[in-house]
Amino acid sequence: MTSVEERPRAVRSQKTALLILGIVAAIAVGFALGFLARTTFLGGDDSVPAADSVDVGFAQDMSVHHNQAIDMSAIALTNAEDQRVRTLAFDMLTSQQNQVGQMQGWLAVWDRSPVGPDGYMGWMSGDEHGHSMTPMTPAESSSLAAMPGMATNKELAALRKATGPAVDVMFLQLMLRHHQGGLAMMEYAADHAETPALVRLAQSMISTQEGEATLMKQMLAERGSEPLPFN
Repeated sequence: MTSVEERPRAVRSQKTALLILGIVAAIAVGFALGFLARTTFLGGDDSVPAADSVDVGFAQDMSVHHNQAIDMSAIALTNAEDQRVRTLAFDMLTSQQNQVGQMQGWLAVWDRSPVGPDGYMGWMSGDEHGHSMTPMTPAESSSLAAMPGMATNKELAALRKATGPAVDVMFLQLMLRHHQGGLAMMEYAADHAETPALVRLAQSMISTQEGEATLMKQMLAERGSEPLPFN
């Protein structure tokens, strides 16, 4: 018979096992969708996006952006107190891991690097990251050292160490800001990418994350907490 002291450990082990299974399944489904899309949008070498295209840049940078959200969701899934927060974290983790799988599948099909070679968001040519809306030549474009909305290493460490209701509040605050930071990239890709499947994915991300952002604001208000200032 399991002792009272052993029960929390057993529950945590179950959560960890389910978390691993969910991640593995989401990766597999996402990669499968990415590779199956080959027959949909790849007709020949001319249809492969250039290395400096919006399509490739978005897939690379949004994979990185999503991966941090996945890490934060994994922490909340195992440590948050409120079941609603854990459910939200699970939904975010599985959906974003699936999307990373799709984007990495496309990059593999295109024979492009899974991550950008130098900085972030250089594929955007608008004031979404500090420039005018006038299109720039590659020589004029610039990349950022960090993407908007990303949590710092110090903030991630604090989230991992947090206990009790503080986990719920900190997760909601960091993830809300994270969603806000990724919105400009999604909107830019939805407007400027040339791969139909990628455009649809970006549009789906916008719809999903706007709904999640509204929910997180409501959940923070219920706790008497405010969103973090946008970085």
